[in-house]
Amino acid sequence: MIKLDAASVFAQWSIGGLFFMWVTTRHRLVGLGYAWIQRSIFFVFGVAAIGIGIATNPIPVRETFMGLAMAATLLAQAVSINRRRAGVSGQQAEFNRRSTRVAEMTGIERATTDASEPSDDHVEVAAGREFPPGLDLIAPMLGLVALIAAGADAVGNEPLAIARMVVGAAFLGSVTNAMLLGHWYLVQPGLPRAPIIEVNRMFAAIWPFEVALLLVSPGMIDALNGTIDDGYDGLLSWFWVACAVASIAFAVVTEIALRERFYSAVMAATGFLYLAILTAFGTDLVARAIAS
Repeated sequence: MIKLDAASVFAQWSIGGLFFMWVTTRHRLVGLGYAWIQRSIFFVFGVAAIGIGIATNPIPVRETFMGLAMAATLLAQAVSINRRRAGVSGQQAEFNRRSTRVAEMTGIERATTDASEPSDDHVEVAAGREFPPGLDLIAPMLGLVALIAAGADAVGNEPLAIARMVVGAAFLGSVTNAMLLGHWYLVQPGLPRAPIIEVNRMFAAIWPFEVALLLVSPGMIDALNGTIDDGYDGLLSWFWVACAVASIAFAVVTEIALRERFYSAVMAATGFLYLAILTAFGTDLVARAIAS
């Protein structure tokens, strides 16, 4: 059966979030501060997973590998902060491209971030080695072992439980990153929309796998046909259906919103993603609560 375990839910959220942070930062377009915030948030979730797990339902492999994943997260954070003066190459290139375009259109010269030329215009110049985004993959890889261990602890069909655990982590991690990335556009307004579109599309692509795995018996299909009593005469089961349908609907309207050229479209998309987080958690957690 599906197992509802707070430690495993926090582990899913932490590892899924760290993975999709890498999905975005690997393009070297988003400023370093975005990753600093993301690592901090998902580090706290990971520590919560370890603490809750030890206190309630210890699974040694899960706690051990979550600990290693959090150590890798701290390492990546330390390296990123140490190399902060090098900046982010893609972000600098985009800044230079936009500066050149403004100069061509208006005749007003604007400082660029070319490391080969000195600058007196208070623009930080790249110096030293840039942070390698691949370093952020270590934590999710270690965390994957923790998620497999958490899934294997469920009673019943172990492969199904493990698949639900891993796909659930991707489902929750993708929508959370998409929402947080939407807020980052307030800090970095010149950021292209490609990163948020990419993560939103990944969220939409993961949705059918998440729903299908939760439906498979023993799962929500049994609750919907009455084999499993949800405790509310079927109302909770249909609430799950509403959450599942709303999740993909919000992904679609987010995509539509991001097609608009106005800057406010990104803020509208972020609002939709706020709601998508609620329905995504409803999709994952309500199913676990009913079938646990």
